[in-house]
Amino acid sequence: MVNHRFLNNPNFQSKKSAALRRVFRAAFAFALAALIILCASGCSLFAPPPPADEANTCTLYIECTKILENMDDFDADKLDVLPEDGVILEKITVNFNEGDSVYDVLVRETAARGIHMEATYTPVYESAYVEGIHNLYEFDCGEGSGWTYSVNGVFPNYGCSKYIVKDGDAIEWHYTCDFGRDVGAYFDK
Repeated sequence: MVNHRFLNNPNFQSKKSAALRRVFRAAFAFALAALIILCASGCSLFAPPPPADEANTCTLYIECTKILENMDDFDADKLDVLPEDGVILEKITVNFNEGDSVYDVLVRETAARGIHMEATYTPVYESAYVEGIHNLYEFDCGEGSGWTYSVNGVFPNYGCSKYIVKDGDAIEWHYTCDFGRDVGAYFDK
């Protein structure tokens, strides 16, 4: 049985508070030391992506025009992030590094332009899955909606972090409202 007089004793409470302060200070000191070591080693959680090699170029285009054709299904709370013309990023030519994937290009270029992008790694497919671009996510415009990509007009049947970009590739990201059918998705073998 708990002795309530002991727990309510001011001396016990102050000792408990002092112990908690010591634990908090130790945890804070450890976190600060880890951050200093991380920064001193040249690594940073907040560093921009590395610059791309100027020898390799591809084009990148990001659009969500199919949402405009399906406004009845669109999440009304997201109207403020929907571009009037449905174009998030006009077609631009960008540099990339040898061995970069479509995902690498997307991450670097959206970060460089301040465009929101969120993705997760999907172990089943051993690839990144793009959940949202420009705060537009899967299911924001119906059950069959989400992001899909094409390279040179072909919609690969594997994840964007597995597709290695080649010089001259045309990468496009499309927001689909019908499992890709409305943006011309067919899957190569």
